[in-house]
Amino acid sequence: MKNTLRHLFQPILRIFESGDDQFRYDKSHRKILLAVGVLFLFLSAISAVLAINSAQLGGLVPVLAFFLIGFVCIVVGTLGSDKAVAKIWGNK
Repeated sequence: MKNTLRHLFQPILRIFESGDDQFRYDKSHRKILLAVGVLFLFLSAISAVLAINSAQLGGLVPVLAFFLIGFVCIVVGTLGSDKAVAKIWGNK
């Protein structure tokens, strides 16, 4: 199942797994990345509720931005390699 999901999200993972540079990875980085992803998805949901209540289309821009950031964090945190997690944090 994991290999199928990795193949499905390969365009996202390829961005963070490319290159041959050195990286520094700690197990806590993956846990924190997943927590940040959940927080961004939660923030996206709150923004969506507020945008719907205010009936303004401009409120969907933050919803989309927060959702995409949270989604990428969750995908890299669950399916990405150690290098991808380190690269998203910028550890070299």
